[in-house]
Amino acid sequence: MRLNDALRKAQTLGLDLVEVAPTANPPVCKIVDFGKFRYDISKHSKDKKPGSSKLKEVKFRVNIDEHDYLTKVRHAEEFLDRGNKVRVQLQFRGREMAHQELGTHLVEKVRDDLSSMSQVETDPKIAGRNITMTLAPLPANRRKRKFAVPKTAEESEEVGALTEP
Repeated sequence: MRLNDALRKAQTLGLDLVEVAPTANPPVCKIVDFGKFRYDISKHSKDKKPGSSKLKEVKFRVNIDEHDYLTKVRHAEEFLDRGNKVRVQLQFRGREMAHQELGTHLVEKVRDDLSSMSQVETDPKIAGRNITMTLAPLPANRRKRKFAVPKTAEESEEVGALTEP
């Protein structure tokens, strides 16, 4: 189609003539709404950018109770499931520094418990009164949750009521 004819047709439709492939011979154009066209292009370029993962932090203490430990590990598992990295930080206070081996055992326990969800990015390091370790999530198809929140009796009844005819 000739350029003048294409411009006239676009104006009658109330749209714009947009050059799609300028290097082609002859150049390729489309009759579209230019604002919508630019919006679609920006959406495509946004989809191509890799989503940067955030770094979440979970803090532990040496003498943590089992229930508190499970709660914190469950939170870390949730962060990893969403694709975020997790920094595990263990803090020593006062005389706890005399028993650094207890802290090291706790950090190793966290690493082992989250091994089905993550891989160690930085090994546990003692820095002052802290031991820090960074965990990166495994690919989504290799993640297996161990510490999912158990359902209460009410929730399981609601699910049963929804599935029954």
